[in-house]
Amino acid sequence: MRIPGWLRLPRWLRRGLLVLGLLAVLLAAGAGAVWVYLHPDAQRIDGVVYGKRNGRDLTMDVFRPGNPNGRGVIFAVSGSWKSRKPGEVPVSTVAVFLRAGYTVFAVCHLSQPEASVMEIIEDMHRGVRYVRHHAGEYGVDANRLGMVGGSAGGHLSLMIATRGGKGDPQAEDLVDRESSAVQAVAIFFPVTDLLNLGPSTENLGDGGPPKSFRKAFGPDAGKMEAWKQIGRETSPIYHLHRGMPPVLIHHGDADTLTPLEQSERFRKRAAELGIEMPLVVHPGKGHGWVTMTVDLFDFVRWFDRHLGSA
Repeated sequence: MRIPGWLRLPRWLRRGLLVLGLLAVLLAAGAGAVWVYLHPDAQRIDGVVYGKRNGRDLTMDVFRPGNPNGRGVIFAVSGSWKSRKPGEVPVSTVAVFLRAGYTVFAVCHLSQPEASVMEIIEDMHRGVRYVRHHAGEYGVDANRLGMVGGSAGGHLSLMIATRGGKGDPQAEDLVDRESSAVQAVAIFFPVTDLLNLGPSTENLGDGGPPKSFRKAFGPDAGKMEAWKQIGRETSPIYHLHRGMPPVLIHHGDADTLTPLEQSERFRKRAAELGIEMPLVVHPGKGHGWVTMTVDLFDFVRWFDRHLGSA
């Protein structure tokens, strides 16, 4: 009987090949498990219109988990103050929250410079008001809403955290009568002070707007006196107050776009007001890192703690 070729290989080589084969199987199984986890059983409703801007619809994608806990997470879909179109938010991005039972509202906006950052902030307030007004339709408690985002999305989340509040009781549109406040915020590497960009690669050293985003703040941003007002109004650090919701920040200490200093000074100012604000520093990490999805579990624990039990 002929001996198979692989059996004629040295024993050490056969064992090595066997180990490699087993590792390949385990890696494939692990990758499959991760894929399944990141694609949970959830109902998604894309393109829900929450308002108008420049004659265009403002939309959000809603993700409803299989086992809802009655709480909601508003995801500020924004990077460089640019956003997504209906249906473009992958379920994998919000899977960790869905697995924990949170209904996710992925709020998009018109991208700058079509809409200015000031208008985008207004529209994010509108998005929160819309979620609160329709919360019952999605099985969510209107007074247990968290908010997440990263970079520009983190900035927008902090603008809601510091300036969210009562609506206009006389507004014709019932949505605008609702509060835009949220009850907890968890974010990645936000810009907090546009008037003091520090060591950011966006800082030209002239006290003006970030160099790549001058058009994002409208035509008056190039005028120094106007910019001082615009920059202050759009910087969360100048609007901190004791009644704001609890905030958790994750930031890399190698971030050159939005340096860690932005979050450190924000936390320091909060401490001066008697506000405890956890800041998780990621050594050697820049403006984003591969394992950010793992950090979302910390966000879930934060919301579990501050939004109450189901």
